[in-house]
Amino acid sequence: MNEPTRLPDFREAFHRRERRSVPLVRQFVRQALVDWACDTRADDVLLCVSELVTNALLHGVPPGRGFRTHLYLEPADGVLRVEVHDSGDGEVRLADEGAAPDAEGGRGLLLVAALADKWGVGERNPGKVVWCEFEVRGRTPRPASGVPPCFA
Repeated sequence: MNEPTRLPDFREAFHRRERRSVPLVRQFVRQALVDWACDTRADDVLLCVSELVTNALLHGVPPGRGFRTHLYLEPADGVLRVEVHDSGDGEVRLADEGAAPDAEGGRGLLLVAALADKWGVGERNPGKVVWCEFEVRGRTPRPASGVPPCFA
């Protein structure tokens, strides 16, 4: 008998161009991971989300606008994809080569590149999509308490 095809899990959220959006997006992503019992690499995912959203707020979202966060969990492939959509024309760069070693910024995408299995930038009109993916095969089953171990 054939196994039924399962569609990817999907979540989407809109946030304004405000500092408080970073913890709100982290909370949104954390809840999706809990709901999907996807605790594998949760810390890496949340750190990358923070970096992508912070970059969107600082460099991509025009004043008075907002941004969207999309999450996809492809059960067949075991891949979690995070996308941050903004409407700005800001450029995406790994690191500022002229940045001082003790500078506070300029290394966010280096963290994303180091932690995610894949990442990249896509076009949208207007703006861009910055995304990253994580292999999450072998997800830990949800315990009887309903809370995956890393969120307990």
